[in-house]
Amino acid sequence: MTSGDSDSVSEAADDLDPLIADLLDGNHRALARTITKIENRAPGYRDLVSQLHAHTGDADVIGITGSPGAGKSTLVDKLAATYREAGLTVGVIAIDPASPFTGGAVLGDRIRMASNVGDMDVFFRSMSARGTLGGLSTATTDAVKALDAFGKDKVIVETVGAGQNEVDVVRTADTVVVLVPPGSGDDVQMLKAGILEIADLFVVNKADLDGADRTVSELREMLQLRDGDVEVGGHHGFAEPSVDAGGDSAPASGTVDGGDGPAAEPWDPPIVETVADRGEGIDDLIAAMDDHRTYLVESGQLAATARTRYAEEIRTLLREDVRELLAAEIDARGGLDEHVDAVVRRETDPYAVAEELLEPLADCVAERRERD
Repeated sequence: MTSGDSDSVSEAADDLDPLIADLLDGNHRALARTITKIENRAPGYRDLVSQLHAHTGDADVIGITGSPGAGKSTLVDKLAATYREAGLTVGVIAIDPASPFTGGAVLGDRIRMASNVGDMDVFFRSMSARGTLGGLSTATTDAVKALDAFGKDKVIVETVGAGQNEVDVVRTADTVVVLVPPGSGDDVQMLKAGILEIADLFVVNKADLDGADRTVSELREMLQLRDGDVEVGGHHGFAEPSVDAGGDSAPASGTVDGGDGPAAEPWDPPIVETVADRGEGIDDLIAAMDDHRTYLVESGQLAATARTRYAEEIRTLLREDVRELLAAEIDARGGLDEHVDAVVRRETDPYAVAEELLEPLADCVAERRERD
């Protein structure tokens, strides 16, 4: 490293918030405080996340989802314990239902990581879904960045439940594992609503119970049936679409990286049977997830999906900021009551009100565009 490079690193370190500097030094208390600020959207949290970004990109992020009662928490506990036995550090974010009164996690910091109590290299945090579809909020994405920057080897995100809206987990995780309890045809049918397409691996947990074999067979049938109708391979099965300048997704070119080479073979989601409370099948699950990670790296999908994920994150932040900007403008104009009354009296209509409220913001944008 040259003296100029050394000076640049020193200046960058001097610019770091003390909390982030402590986090990067491996201080778990600083990590906890940072995630608390992120979850509460405390003043200055965006600066913290911005400083974290340059130190991210090394963690393997795993999403665990599935219907209530499928055994997600027990499975996560055993996964964390097994990773620790292998010398890997683990961060776990459990997305819990939000309290209708406080907005916080209803289940709080659940006593469910029994195998890892007292192990500082397993960082567990419950976070509130805060009403976000699928149980994943923007704060969760930022918390994953904190764990990644801290240096956790594996970051596991456990979601509230399963369903069409659970596709939000795709935006955070590199590998998505969907748990299905045995013996329930309804659970397998539910997967047809959309979660089938996001799974990189299926786990039939509690495989010692009656109906497990039937559930495995039903899953295999569904995967075979969709081969002719739906793009197979979970959310990483094909080349990700590129993102044009306007923020819209463009059709994939048929190659992983947009080049001239052939597209990668689609990933075929395996089905793993486990009995999590006894630790059975955990090694097989980890091996399958490792295979998927290898596939992502070798096919180029890991880099492609990261780009797509960042594009979606930017769009999400833009939507949030524009919503707050509009709310402030409406408040400055005395709120909506007068406009609503006018609509009720049929003196105007909702479209005209929306156009009127947006007009000053649209004018500002147009003026800025002309200056640029």
